[in-house]
Amino acid sequence: MAGNSFGNLFRISTFGESHGKAIGVIIDGCPAQIKINEAFIQSELDKRKPGQSKITTQRKESDQAQILSGVFEGKTTGTPIAILIPNEDQRSKDYSHIADKYRPSHADYTYQQKYGIRDYRGGGRSSARETAARVAAGAIAKLYLASKGIEIFAHVDAVGSLQAPNLDTEDLNRLLEVREDNIVRCADPATAKEMIELIDQVRKSGDTIGGKISTVVRGVPVGLGEPVFDKLHADLGKAMLSINAVHGFEYGSGFNGSEMRGSQHNDIFVKNDDQVRTLTNFSGGIQGGISNGMDITFRTAFKPVATIMQDQDTLNNAGENTKITGKGRHDPCVVSRAVIIVEAMTALVLADHYLRYKAYTNGE
Repeated sequence: MAGNSFGNLFRISTFGESHGKAIGVIIDGCPAQIKINEAFIQSELDKRKPGQSKITTQRKESDQAQILSGVFEGKTTGTPIAILIPNEDQRSKDYSHIADKYRPSHADYTYQQKYGIRDYRGGGRSSARETAARVAAGAIAKLYLASKGIEIFAHVDAVGSLQAPNLDTEDLNRLLEVREDNIVRCADPATAKEMIELIDQVRKSGDTIGGKISTVVRGVPVGLGEPVFDKLHADLGKAMLSINAVHGFEYGSGFNGSEMRGSQHNDIFVKNDDQVRTLTNFSGGIQGGISNGMDITFRTAFKPVATIMQDQDTLNNAGENTKITGKGRHDPCVVSRAVIIVEAMTALVLADHYLRYKAYTNGE
């Protein structure tokens, strides 16, 4: 199986399955002498782990990260960093009823056809359990970016058709506190309450619902990204679309920009305190595939979770019609746990491009 690595200079490779002994990640290319805060890494994993609240899966995993290499006396050494996260609460028997059935909108059929074998216990590598390894790696990327003054903030801004209002993103620390004060991780308290009620209603009906996550990145210098195939927004899009259940990505004005006139959409350049800025930010902080110094903004859309607690028609391995019913522990809506995954993948892209930017400018 190919496609288990991501990045160029700051590169990760993840391994492990949902119901195996462990999952993990190897980080190659992380600069030396980055201060590693293990408590911070664990806090990031805690935001993604299952069993957090009534609106998430009740699988219980401590997700205790074990750093095996690449760190000495609290700092990175420049060598590969290996992180292991043991699996603790697998219930493989919950999946025995689908050993020969294809779950609708899952990877069961495509895996079977491509590889001739599949791990039906939670989906193996296709399980969102794999993203814990990304979060661990993303935490290290965040520590590196923080040393460069780069901040990343994401929050749930929609569940189904329920949309949060646009937020003032000047004070990201305040928004982070508000976000972490509710189980859905929406930075608008009033909308968060409605979202929680909606998700709980959907859960009780045996169904699932999708949502959207909005992200803003501050402090990115001018010059990250390449103008052709390695555009910054293209790499961010690839990163987001590699996350389980993601069905859409838009940056800046996104799809709404297609409804505007050029005279409305153009970001006019101005100079403030010897800094070049733009009056508006429909470009989402990226022009020609390269960061322009403005806030980078984008949204990521998640489909409803495919496993529902209702009877559905499907086929088995022999191509025969059959019925399937969801069993086990599953999220009715993934967005509250996905916020930290979105931030992690953002950090991995930016850390990689920052190192490429440094290489181009000879480290300046």
